[in-house]
Amino acid sequence: MRIPFNKLRAEFKRVLLSINFTEEKAELCATIFAENSRDGVYTHGLNRFPVFVEYVKEGLVKPDAEPTKDGAFGSLEQWNGNLGAGILNAGFCMGRAIELAKKNGIGCVSLKNTNHWMRAGAYGWQAAEAGLLGICFTNTIANLPPWGGIDPRLGNNPLVIAIPRKGGHVVLDMAVSQYSVGKLNQYKNNNEALPLPGGYDDEGNLSTNAAEILESKRLLPVGFWKGSGLSLVLDLLATVLSQGNSTAKITQSEKEFSISQVFICIKPENNTYTEQAIEEIISYTKTSRPEYEGGSISYPGENTLRTREKSLKEGVLVDEKIWEKVLEL
Repeated sequence: MRIPFNKLRAEFKRVLLSINFTEEKAELCATIFAENSRDGVYTHGLNRFPVFVEYVKEGLVKPDAEPTKDGAFGSLEQWNGNLGAGILNAGFCMGRAIELAKKNGIGCVSLKNTNHWMRAGAYGWQAAEAGLLGICFTNTIANLPPWGGIDPRLGNNPLVIAIPRKGGHVVLDMAVSQYSVGKLNQYKNNNEALPLPGGYDDEGNLSTNAAEILESKRLLPVGFWKGSGLSLVLDLLATVLSQGNSTAKITQSEKEFSISQVFICIKPENNTYTEQAIEEIISYTKTSRPEYEGGSISYPGENTLRTREKSLKEGVLVDEKIWEKVLEL
């Protein structure tokens, strides 16, 4: 089932206005939720929206909260999200990083006491659209075992790296597990097997069954021990730079809120060499022979642009059950 983008956004906005978001904040949040589904990240668009509404009603997300500055030094700033909507706080802080980078060449903004920012890549696209290199990451509730362990003690801490490009921005948006929790739930709800093992079952066997992996809580980190290490250092950086909550403290509440994030922007040299270097790297990568006949090599963000174009032309793909649930809110 496909829904026109504007209708999807309008329904999100209607619900947000009913739970005490201002006109401006409702418009911003609704747009990001709709754009996430438009770009094919359904797990953090429509599919996540009812959970977001639930968190607002429980008081974990405060519709009227505004971020406040805790400190600044040169190109570095620390902000407190005051438990406001993660989408709004993240967009604001990436905006500050953009302003600092345009002025100083680089900007780094840390954020504490914020909430889930939904699709991490949204803020990489924000930086790239401004013509800047962007890096951002967040910590989360513990939902990933450290390498060699069984119990979740690490966050599935998303990392985004974005490079502006005239022919289509390069935006890497990756979870630290092979499949994000949202993606696992999507495969579970569709009763589909994962293309590759994404974690372990209760007996410790690698599995392509999303339901088994969610039950065991043993997601597989990307690169095995390397992904485990990456998750740990991202949590360290986010916590230390923001002076906010670590994955350990976030997990104590049993619900994911009051998390810590970092947003970095760098102003690149906008010259012929930069453009040629980017194209050289992408073009060379694409010369690899496809694994399967008819296959192709894509850079991070390329498929997003294809999905976006199709969604705007044919409508945004939605899960009918979740869409009906939103209509009833």
